[in-house]
Amino acid sequence: MAKRNNEHISIADALKEFVEINKLETGLNKVNVADAWVKLMGNGVNNYTTAVTLERSTLHVQLSSSVLREELSYGKEKIIRMLNEELGKEIIKKLILR
Repeated sequence: MAKRNNEHISIADALKEFVEINKLETGLNKVNVADAWVKLMGNGVNNYTTAVTLERSTLHVQLSSSVLREELSYGKEKIIRMLNEELGKEIIKKLILR
């Protein structure tokens, strides 16, 4: 049975507590990382992106263009840094482009 708080708390705090109690953090991270990829990479890269998945702290991105994959591989560290900044915490430690 859920515990009941008699004191008033903000919606943000209540949602944070709900996520922690129900262990939903990893699922939300997966969704947030995919959204951050779409937002930061723009239409040019997103047109060639077929899948974005997060497994533990490794981001797997599947691309349909080998040329784009090669270009992005030169800036992996910068991409990881930008995505982590967008997410507000260090979720991604490694990026694999396929």
